[in-house]
Amino acid sequence: MLTITQALVDQIVAHARRDHPDEACGVIAGPEGTGRPERFIPMLNAAMSPTFYEFDSGDLLKLYREMDDRDEEPVVVYHSHTSTEAHPSRTDISLASEPNAHYVLVSTADTDGLGEFQFRSFRIVEGVVTEEEVTVVEAY
Repeated sequence: MLTITQALVDQIVAHARRDHPDEACGVIAGPEGTGRPERFIPMLNAAMSPTFYEFDSGDLLKLYREMDDRDEEPVVVYHSHTSTEAHPSRTDISLASEPNAHYVLVSTADTDGLGEFQFRSFRIVEGVVTEEEVTVVEAY
């Protein structure tokens, strides 16, 4: 189960809407071993695509060094789908490299970035996708 604050959900959704019609992507880091998402880190979709996202390799290296220095780990890896439901694609599954992370997908399909959205979380381990419950809280 993913427990996440409303403020972080709002930041993810705002990023997805802002980057629509391209996919948005980012990470929420948290203290190592806690599983608690705390620090919102929006990333640039280097692919600049409505159907695919790709972290810039230089930005990603910098992020991992920063997280290491702060004793953090990626708790949530998120991205948006702009024309399909919020469910991992074959490409998403093949690129999932953080077995302890929650993979959050937001769909802005059929919303023009303004209307309702889907917000779902998955665990992806060795190609196996498991949807998990999301509990939104005001604070930890």
